[in-house]
Amino acid sequence: MNAVDPQLPIVKSIDLCKTYAGIAVVNKLNLEIKEGSFCGILGPNGAGKTTTLRMFIGQCPIDSGELTIFGKAMPENASLVRESVGVVPQMDNLDPDFTVKENLHVYGRFFGIPSSELKERIHELLDFASLQDKADSKISELSGGMRRRLTLARALINKPKLLILDEPTTGLDPQARQAIWQKLRELKKQGITLIITTHYMEEAERLCDRVIVMDHGEVKADAPPKKLIRSEIESHVLEVHAADDRLLERVQQDESVARSEKSGDIHFFYGEKLKVALEVLEQSTHDDYLFRPANLEDVFIKLTGRDLRE
Repeated sequence: MNAVDPQLPIVKSIDLCKTYAGIAVVNKLNLEIKEGSFCGILGPNGAGKTTTLRMFIGQCPIDSGELTIFGKAMPENASLVRESVGVVPQMDNLDPDFTVKENLHVYGRFFGIPSSELKERIHELLDFASLQDKADSKISELSGGMRRRLTLARALINKPKLLILDEPTTGLDPQARQAIWQKLRELKKQGITLIITTHYMEEAERLCDRVIVMDHGEVKADAPPKKLIRSEIESHVLEVHAADDRLLERVQQDESVARSEKSGDIHFFYGEKLKVALEVLEQSTHDDYLFRPANLEDVFIKLTGRDLRE
């Protein structure tokens, strides 16, 4: 594919729609994602995140609206666009019959990369993914973190300008997750445009320079993480666990409490200072509470609710 015009957004959608069984999974989605950005798409299960990503790479037909990737209309130019896109799917789909190196080699051949160039590229990617000593290992011999790093390396085999990651760290332990985060930061420094879906709010808050919150196929908020927290939620949260009604009533009398809600036996009080509420708790015998700054998870819950989504 020819060089991308830097003036054009990498991704642009206008009133993009997708319906299943009469239900709008993606409902008039309007987005522009600029080159070099790291964009996180958050939302409950069924919010339309994965369907949106599948439309971005031409794996899902568009019912209505317009979508361009690299300035090319989709899905008409899906094959051309995929030459410059890397994809890390939710579930690893590595070939268990091949070694680590063979998985990269076979995938690279799909893009028609010459053998000499492919050999050098595989060496670079094994180094990038810290898998040099596992080059000849079968997939069954790898840990979960190693498999995810290999899946990420495989997505980079064609030197993509756009990398799409669908929940790339789900199920990983903290060490493996941190390792993936560091690799993604390196890719952003290289100027690659990244789009990630995740259920880990900390992941989005630490990595992304822009966060889009979706629910029921619609965008509920779109801003840098810190700006989103400042604009959508009160500055502090007081969590009070398993307290009696009389104590909760006294806490609620603090005039700086802007709003409150309950989830199970936890009461959440939102406000700017909550000084009186804290004094009430400190003077009581109840010590099961937490006072903290608001975070992206609080924004997410406020915009999408606390109801479970299956």
